[in-house]
Amino acid sequence: MPSDIIMPQMGESITEGTITKWRVAVGDTVERDDPLFDIATDKVDTEVPAALTGRLVEILVPEGETVTVNSVVGRIAAEGEAWSPDETSESDGEPASGVAAETDDAPTEAPSRAPDSASAKEEALPRPVRRQPRSSPLVRRMAREHGVDLADVPGTGEGGRVSKRDMLAFLESREAPPAPEPEVVEAPPAAAGAPAAEAPAPDPQPPPAAPARLDGDRSEPLTHMRRSIADHMVRSRRTSAHVTTVFEVDMSRVVAIRAANGPAFEERAGVRLTLMPFFAQAAIDALGEFPILNASLGEDHVVYHRSVNLGVAVALADGLIVPVLQRADERNFMGLARGIKDLAQRSRTGALTPDEVQGGTFTITNPGPFGALFGTPIIAQPQVAILGVGGVHKRPVVVDGDAIAVRSMVFLALSFDHRLIDGAVADQFMAAVKSRLENWPEGDLKP
Repeated sequence: MPSDIIMPQMGESITEGTITKWRVAVGDTVERDDPLFDIATDKVDTEVPAALTGRLVEILVPEGETVTVNSVVGRIAAEGEAWSPDETSESDGEPASGVAAETDDAPTEAPSRAPDSASAKEEALPRPVRRQPRSSPLVRRMAREHGVDLADVPGTGEGGRVSKRDMLAFLESREAPPAPEPEVVEAPPAAAGAPAAEAPAPDPQPPPAAPARLDGDRSEPLTHMRRSIADHMVRSRRTSAHVTTVFEVDMSRVVAIRAANGPAFEERAGVRLTLMPFFAQAAIDALGEFPILNASLGEDHVVYHRSVNLGVAVALADGLIVPVLQRADERNFMGLARGIKDLAQRSRTGALTPDEVQGGTFTITNPGPFGALFGTPIIAQPQVAILGVGGVHKRPVVVDGDAIAVRSMVFLALSFDHRLIDGAVADQFMAAVKSRLENWPEGDLKP
C-alpha cells in the first residue's frame, strides 16, 4: 500500500501551506531525503524531502494550492512495491485536506404514497444534487466570499479539481449585467390644426462602467509572500498606535573605524565588515538600558523579554523577510557580524528554517543602501518598536559651535507603539543609540 505524503507543520503557529512546486512527477523515482516539493507558509519558504525511497504514484494537491497541515498531498510507493490506482481512495470525492466535499442540497426523501397527478409525481422526484468539485480551503473561502457556486467553476486540476487560478479566472470572466434599454413610449397623435409638440429630450444615459482592466494591463494573483506581508502590515497598523521619532547621527567615527579595521576584521571573521553590526550593537546596548522597547504587549499585560532576539529585515526579489538572530545580546561584535551575514545569505537562497523567522523581540530595517534618507517603518507584531536605518551620506554640518565641516551623517527612525512607550522614553532610547555610535571606542570591535 502506498505511503501518504503529509503537508508538514513548519512551525508551531503555522496552520497551512501552499505547494509552490513539485520537484518530481508522477512515476518518477526518488531517494530518501531527496527534495520532493517546495512549500510556502506564512513564515518561510522551504523544500520538503521524501521520507522514503520509492516512486511517486499520486499527486493529490497540485502546484499553487493551499491546504492545512497534516493533509495528504500525494502518495509514494516504496521501492519494489506494486501499485494500482484502485488501491487508493482518489475516487471517493473528498478533497486532499480530508474535509468532505460540500453540496448545495440534500436528496429529498420519496413520498409515502404515490401522487395523483403527473405534475405531482415530477415534484416528488428527488432533486438532482450538484456535486461540488474538489478544491482547497482557500478556494472554498473565496467562493463563499464572492457568492460563487463551485459547481459553476470549470476546474482544470486533476479530476476536475478547482484551483485558485481557476477561481480567479472565473471571477474575472463574470461581467456586469447590461443596462436595461430605455422604454420607448409613443406619443398620441396630434389633433388636427394643433401645432406639433416637440418630442421630449431623452434622459441622459449613465456612462458605461469602466472596464476592470484596460488594454495592455496584466492581472496576476498575489504571491503567498506578498499576501502574508500585506496581511501583517494591515494588522500591525490596526493594532499598534504608531509614532515615529527621527534622530540624526554623526557616523564619522564609525566610518573611520570600519575603514581602518575592515581588512583585518574580514580575515579574522570570514565576513566583510559592514555598518549593520554597528547599528545592531548600539541598539542592543540601548535595549539593556530601556528594556520596555524589548517587550511585547498583550491584552492586559506586558511581557519583558529576557533575551534580545534581533530581527533583521532582508529585501528579496519578490518581497521582504525578517529572519531573527536568537539571543543576539549574548554575542560579541564578531558574532553579530557573522550571524547577520549568515541570515541574510540564507534568506536569499530560501534556506531558513521556521524557527529562524519567528520569536523576534526587536527589529532593525535598513533601507539606506537603496537611497532612502529615512523611513517610518511598521512594527512587526507583537513587538513594540522597530528601528529604521537611513543611508549614510556626507554633508556639511555645524560642529564645535560655529564651524562647518563635512561629516558622514545618517538618520535613524524609531517607530514605537504609543500604547506602551511614551515619547520621552523612545527619545531617551534613541539618544543612547546615538551616543554609542558617535563615541565608539577606537578599534573596539568586540564590545
